[in-house]
Amino acid sequence: MPRPADTAVGLRSERGPVLASLMLATALVALDATIIATASATIARHLGGFDQVPWLFSSYLLAQAVSTPLFGRLADVLGRKRLMLAGVGLFFVGSVLCAAAPTMGLLIAGRALQGLGAGAVMPVSMTITADIYTLAERAKAQGYLASVWAISAVVGPTLGGVFSEFTSWRWIFVINVPLCAVAAWMLARRYHEPAHKGAREPIDYVGAVLLAGGSTLLLLGLLEGGGTWAWTSAPSVGIFAAAVVLLLAFGLHATRSRYPIVDLRILRRRVVGVSSTISLLVGVVVLGLSTYIPIYAQGVLGTGPLLAGFALAAMTIGWPLSSTNAGHLYLRIGFRFTTLVGTTLALTGTALLLLLDDASSLVMVAASCFVVGAGMGLTSVPTLIAAQTSAAFTERGAVTGTNMFARSLGSAVGVAVCGAIVNARTTIGAGGTPVGPGLMSALHLVFVLLVGCAVVLVGLSTLMPADRDEARRRRAGTVEAAEGARA
Repeated sequence: MPRPADTAVGLRSERGPVLASLMLATALVALDATIIATASATIARHLGGFDQVPWLFSSYLLAQAVSTPLFGRLADVLGRKRLMLAGVGLFFVGSVLCAAAPTMGLLIAGRALQGLGAGAVMPVSMTITADIYTLAERAKAQGYLASVWAISAVVGPTLGGVFSEFTSWRWIFVINVPLCAVAAWMLARRYHEPAHKGAREPIDYVGAVLLAGGSTLLLLGLLEGGGTWAWTSAPSVGIFAAAVVLLLAFGLHATRSRYPIVDLRILRRRVVGVSSTISLLVGVVVLGLSTYIPIYAQGVLGTGPLLAGFALAAMTIGWPLSSTNAGHLYLRIGFRFTTLVGTTLALTGTALLLLLDDASSLVMVAASCFVVGAGMGLTSVPTLIAAQTSAAFTERGAVTGTNMFARSLGSAVGVAVCGAIVNARTTIGAGGTPVGPGLMSALHLVFVLLVGCAVVLVGLSTLMPADRDEARRRRAGTVEAAEGARA
């Protein structure tokens, strides 16, 4: 393990065990995002409520996405360790409730609790990594966390199928209980953060309620629109209208509050605003591929689910491979050019998708996904680290949480827009997937959309700071300005 970081946190914490605990907690969060996919039919047969199966996924994703920026900011106010342990604790309680749930309603409630725990684990683990590792080491450390996501994306559905077929679907959640305990024990024993000095900032409860409510309605409308209800129906219009009102109220409140739950002024910093926008578009591209590459492989090429999954897995292989090496690159050529390399690779990979037709080979599909994944690894990691580098210790959690919330929002937007494109040109078959002669043309339009997002990503990469020194100078300037504004 590399030498300790030149920070108080790094000097006092045993970084190997701490990183292991973060990876274990991240693995639990990542696995439970996908592990239930192959077990959902079995669960519905046992508990009933087939019509509620989509909420097994939506409740988890909604709770995670909405709570991410809140927990990121609270980590700055209340401390990383406290929030991380709270997140693992919520995930523990949610897993126990899911494992024992006698009804579909209680299972959905348990999934929501798991999602709240995930909303704390993801931003706080990234923030702790930024705290205890030097700039030169962060890419490799965060690459390990990215590798956990890649492995979980492949292993999760398979593991869920094994549990549901050979033991019981309840073991999907039972296995989390001892692993949560181990992660919490390692973190409590090995991670030490600096003692808080001075008076603690008050918590903005009003802002938290407005942001959580508005974000929940916005994401709910995007996830369920075009499916549960039509985009122009009264429920859809009402949900989006209420979301706009709450988010506008939050924006007004945040500009007037001295200690807002999420300080929108951080988005005025170019590096933070640009990195968050990049994260949003990364969410669109990744969800677009994750959703529609398997549909293309099965519905157009006629492959089975297993081969379709392997084609998509190429993206999850390319991502950690490039992200673990991103540090060497941005230390050599800077954040801007590293991001430019990554976004160019992403553009190349999405452009290759435009060559796909009903006679393409699965190897070409996998190669395109691998190139996109490699590009995303060189895009997401440097942009997040650049944003974290520009932030003071007391606002790093908020910057990280905002970046990750942007990706969740992008994922929801990607699902909504791509789904609208495909649904307009196809019909839904008996298996719940799009079918019809217009499927290939609809998927081609989805790929065109992803290319457009990649083009914008290339443009945004030119706005990133050239190197770490520029990011640090911006941090010094913004911290001085913030202190002057509060004086």
